[in-house]
Amino acid sequence: MQGRGRIETDRFIAMSSHYGFESFFCPSGVKGAHENGGVEGEVGQFRRRHLVVVLDVISMEVLIGLVARGNGRDDLRHIEPRRQTVAQHFASGQHQLLALPDEPFEAEVHLTCRVDTKERACVRQSSYSIPVRSAGLRIDVRLGADSVLAMDGTNVVVRHLRALGKGAQVLDLDHYLEVLHIKPGALAGASALVAARKAGAFTSVHQHFWDGARKKLGNQEGTRALIGVLLLHRTKDPATVICRMERALVRGTFHPEVVAVEARRNLARPGNVDVLTPGLAAFDRPVPSIAHYDDLLGVG
Repeated sequence: MQGRGRIETDRFIAMSSHYGFESFFCPSGVKGAHENGGVEGEVGQFRRRHLVVVLDVISMEVLIGLVARGNGRDDLRHIEPRRQTVAQHFASGQHQLLALPDEPFEAEVHLTCRVDTKERACVRQSSYSIPVRSAGLRIDVRLGADSVLAMDGTNVVVRHLRALGKGAQVLDLDHYLEVLHIKPGALAGASALVAARKAGAFTSVHQHFWDGARKKLGNQEGTRALIGVLLLHRTKDPATVICRMERALVRGTFHPEVVAVEARRNLARPGNVDVLTPGLAAFDRPVPSIAHYDDLLGVG
């Protein structure tokens, strides 16, 4: 830490090697304070012009877009007494700069995390849901500025937007469907369901289908019917599945197999005859009752 020397991290060395630049640090303390003032002044000016009042953004991608638009407006700025704009001055000297590599640098931290029994991996004090097949295992995680990637070798298992703040939970309802099919009673109070509603993935159509299925098939079987439809989103177009759910609601049929057949027909050959006809109601059976079971044992 003397003079301009610094101990650089492995990732910083990799980044400088990737883009082909040499590091040049300001001297520490009072000696180097004047060298950093120009950069800090420009950053402060940009913040006051384009990021005041303080903005509330939902992701790093949105923030990057706002900064890019601010840069675009600054390119049109004139610095007195120069007659050319900032963009024109940059263009005149751009030929002296190195060209960017064809591939961007992966500015990510490589970690290894354990998936707990609730199918969550704790990454930098925030929890992210992982598909059930990885529960209890250690997985490789690539942590970027705006994304979290769970890896199986070189294959991406799941990609999440990075959580903002410590202690946050990023949950995907789809990761819990196999477990919820075995324990359907847990769906109503699941944190993943709350997150899906907030994100808009669990729509009012899903809720109406669930209500109708529970009323007709009972709580457990009705919930399993909903889960069967949610599983269709993995292989079918979500808009098509939701459309067929609406048709099922009109017909009063709540079997996920029928919704799957209709979604498949719509994908393969649009315009086919709808199989959700009133005639199917003849095959419905009432929920069995065990009210007279004790009579068979001679009790009562």
